Amino acid sequence: MPIDLDSVPEVDEVLVELGVGPFVRDTVSAPIGRNDAWSGVTESGRDVFVKRLTGQVEDTNNRMRRLLDFEAYAAKANFENVHWPQFIGSNPDHRIVVFERINDAVNGAALMVDETFTLAHAHQVGRAIGHLHATPPPEGLRLDESPPGFPPVTFLQGLPLSVFLKSSAGEIEAWRLLQNDPELIAAVQRLRDAEREAPRVPSHCDLRVDQFLVAEDGLFLTDWEEFRLADPARDVGAFAGEWVYRSVLDLVTNRGDEAFVDTEFTHELVLQRGVEKMRRLLPLVHEFWRAYTDVRPDADPGLAVRATAFAGWHLLDRLVAGALSSSRLSAIQRAAAGVGRAALVNPEKFATTLGFGGAR
Repeated sequence: MPIDLDSVPEVDEVLVELGVGPFVRDTVSAPIGRNDAWSGVTESGRDVFVKRLTGQVEDTNNRMRRLLDFEAYAAKANFENVHWPQFIGSNPDHRIVVFERINDAVNGAALMVDETFTLAHAHQVGRAIGHLHATPPPEGLRLDESPPGFPPVTFLQGLPLSVFLKSSAGEIEAWRLLQNDPELIAAVQRLRDAEREAPRVPSHCDLRVDQFLVAEDGLFLTDWEEFRLADPARDVGAFAGEWVYRSVLDLVTNRGDEAFVDTEFTHELVLQRGVEKMRRLLPLVHEFWRAYTDVRPDADPGLAVRATAFAGWHLLDRLVAGALSSSRLSAIQRAAAGVGRAALVNPEKFATTLGFGGAR
């Protein structure tokens, strides 16, 4: 639920500290998300977006540090085509960050659902991520180099009791599905091993289409709490994974084709419609890759294969996340898991399907 500003007076306190003044209450809205957030106009007339990081103390401290690392990096980096919301200031003690609000921006997830995410948008994202990956941090700025926690090999061997007790029946079923697949577990271990040997570059590390904001001024990337030096394949694979996952969700819709009547959802029908849906959306991945490799023609030779494996994991991650509020896995969730598994276990073969061609 949205958090009432009256219960968090520190929000207005921080806005006053930063010199923009408190919110004008009747202008405020509170979007729902992982963190507490508010947007509106302050008494000085500034249009702002305020985020309060939520979660365990160690986790929120780390996310705040990485977010501020990005702002320090971005302020000094000399790169093109990467746009992000203007940073106004922060108060780490209250876990609050304040940005200029981007007015009349459309969320990338909304464009995806409305089928208005274009090849031009994919090209913009590819160039932006390419420039990010190609721009090293300035001398003297140390960035987080710790590997992201997912995919978690240990969870595939057994859930910690604390995680198990907080998991829904659907989540437990999802983890059991993954844990009972030795070939999948071996593939995840290979990916983590390859990641350790890969070059590390400035990376977003939590790339999803809902973090793209498309406005008149261009395409903006948001939510930099996972920013660090990491394998570039994570960001590339995440973008591809978003569209492969969307194509699986569209198996039971008539998006892009004639009306679909679910009379007999057989394995053969899943494969047939899966190919049709992927052919419709994969040009977006191809355009992203073309733009990315134009910017980074010297990307390491193993990038395409690792990115494909990360795209596969992205679908499995969506499987677990989607099971949070369910008691059983649906047929579509299982179909997504099957596609993700195929990409993760055989990334060399699946890379061609995604359009990650060439020697990279």
